Amino acid sequence: MAEAAGDMVSRRTRGLDRAFEILEFLRVKRQPMRPNEIASEIGAPRSSVYELVNLLLSHGMLDYQGGDGRVYLGRRLYFLGTAYAEQFDLMRECDRMLVRLAEETRETAQMCLLEGRKYTVAMMREGIRPFRISSSVGELVSIPWTASGRLLVSHLSDQEIVDFIPPEDFVLPNGRQMQPSEFIAQVRQASRDGYFTFNSEVENFTHCFAVPIYQADSTCIATLCLVTPREDGLRNREAYLASLLKAAEEISEKLGFHPETKAIAASSR
Repeated sequence: MAEAAGDMVSRRTRGLDRAFEILEFLRVKRQPMRPNEIASEIGAPRSSVYELVNLLLSHGMLDYQGGDGRVYLGRRLYFLGTAYAEQFDLMRECDRMLVRLAEETRETAQMCLLEGRKYTVAMMREGIRPFRISSSVGELVSIPWTASGRLLVSHLSDQEIVDFIPPEDFVLPNGRQMQPSEFIAQVRQASRDGYFTFNSEVENFTHCFAVPIYQADSTCIATLCLVTPREDGLRNREAYLASLLKAAEEISEKLGFHPETKAIAASSR
C-alpha cells in the first residue's frame, strides 16, 4: 500500500515537473506551437505532453493561438504574474527606480537578473531622448556578453563560475573566444569597484552601465542598468554612475544589505 502511494506521488511529481518544463519552453520559444512539436523539442513522450497540454488548457495556463492546434501561454498566467508583482517589493521598488533613472538621465534604464544560466532583462523603462535604445524583456543572453553578468556571478568562486557558464557562451557576438580567466578577472574587479561599464558586446554603438542590488547576505540578486549611445555614455559616465549607485543602494538597504557585510564575505573567499 505504502509503495503504491509512493509511486503515485512520484508520478505526480514527474508530471508537475514536465508541466513546468512545457510552460518554460514556450516562454523561451516565444511562439505558439503544436503539442507534437513541443514533445519533439523537449524530448518527451507525445502522449504525456498531449495529456499535460490538455490539463494546462483546462486550467487556463495555456490557450489555443494561431490555429492548427497550436498553444501558447494562457491568460491566467498574466493574473498570476500581476499578483506576484503586487506582493514582491523588489519588483515594485525597481520599477520606481527605473522611472526615476530614465527621467534623470534620459537614457534607457533596465533591471536585470539571472534566469537559469543566462542573463535576462526583467524590467525596462525607455528614456525620453529622441534616439531610443531598447532590448527584449525576457530574452535570454549569454552572461559574458553583458555588463550585468560580471556582477550577477560575483558571489561564486572562480571554479563555480567556470562550471556555471556554458563553455560556448564565452564566444562573443563578434566571434572572439573570451578566456574564462579574463572574464573572472573582470568579475573580481567589478566586485571591488561596485559597478561595471563597457561598450556593448550585443548592440553596436552603445555603452552599458550596471550596478548591483544586494540582498542581506551580500549576494547580488539583480542589477540596475543604463544602456546609452556610446559617446553620450562616455561623456556622462560619472553622472550616470552616481544616479545608478544611489538607486541601487536605496533598494539594497531595504533588502537588509549593509556594506560591511559584503566586506566580510569578500575577505572569507
